[in-house]
Amino acid sequence: MASKLHQMQAKATQVSNYMLKNGSAYYKQLIEKNKQHIRDPPTVETCQNLAKQLFYTRLASIPVRYEAFWKELDYFKHLLKHRHELKIEDAGIAALFGLECFAWFCAGEITGRGFTLTGYHV
Repeated sequence: MASKLHQMQAKATQVSNYMLKNGSAYYKQLIEKNKQHIRDPPTVETCQNLAKQLFYTRLASIPVRYEAFWKELDYFKHLLKHRHELKIEDAGIAALFGLECFAWFCAGEITGRGFTLTGYHV
């Protein structure tokens, strides 16, 4: 056990030294590569302004998304009315989508219970 701890400490020291030597160059390269996304001046006020713009832009997009939702719902109602025209491929895709939603629900439930299958902590 002590040898594993010593190995981990040595590896951590190695990584720390590497970051100390190359971290600044990596940061500069990253900033240069993504320069088009940086707003000048890069201040707290600019960040707060951008956060407000993002919030209100998303708020303004709600009616468009609401309308798109109702169009999708109308399309689904149309499919239900004309289900005799439904192709097997479309039914398969719908079944796979439903199965995926159920799987994500189950994964969320398991995660919420602390990664236990029964809900009891052992």
